[in-house]
Amino acid sequence: MNPNEEFQEERRKAILDMGKDKELRKMSLDWILKSNVHKYGYNFTWMGRPVIQFPNDMFIIQELIWKVRPDLIIETGIAHGGSIIFSASMLELIGGDGKVVGIDVDIRKHNREEIEKHPMMKRIVMFEGSSTDEKIVNQVYELAKDKKSIMVFLDSHHSHKHVLGEMNAYGKLVSINSYMVVFDTCIELFPKGYCSDRPWDVGDNPMTAMYEYLRNNDNFIIDELVNSKAIITAAPKGYLKRVKRRRI
Repeated sequence: MNPNEEFQEERRKAILDMGKDKELRKMSLDWILKSNVHKYGYNFTWMGRPVIQFPNDMFIIQELIWKVRPDLIIETGIAHGGSIIFSASMLELIGGDGKVVGIDVDIRKHNREEIEKHPMMKRIVMFEGSSTDEKIVNQVYELAKDKKSIMVFLDSHHSHKHVLGEMNAYGKLVSINSYMVVFDTCIELFPKGYCSDRPWDVGDNPMTAMYEYLRNNDNFIIDELVNSKAIITAAPKGYLKRVKRRRI
């Protein structure tokens, strides 16, 4: 084993050990709950646009995009556009003609204007409508038909029903050894009633949808190495790797 391989193996073991540290995970969750009071996740931008994600998650997404080198990234939830611009900028670094499809039920005028004048817009396509609407899904499939490597990031409406619908709709498009990332699985770990102003809660959220999906789809696994690394994350257990093709 050469020095680079030794380093990678040491790091892999350390990451997996960290993921088993229950005390650290509890401390991380406590930190997330406390930082949410100050809207910590709203405080970061990418190339001028608010991202509304934890920096840890964005760094991991960067690693996955660089490793997989997709030619299409499908993202549900646009908000201010920072995330789709982040993905587009990664595709720009990789080269080629890769695109990002952003889907949102309500692309607000002021956000659309800022996204459309951004230099990364050349790699972005936006669809306005529900991500589970058949018309929207069909448009995405049409755009994806000639793509060889596809990733999916789910971060729109966080109810069990909606996220499960997204996974059923777009999981089929994810390439072998690529990823579907389910954001805000952390809701299941929050105190019940914490999201009282939203139509989701403990027992009805992205994590519960994800586990139902995995019970019926053995072509995805939870990537334990990535999830062990993601200690401070909005997507605990939500980094799903496609490991085999769908059964015919």
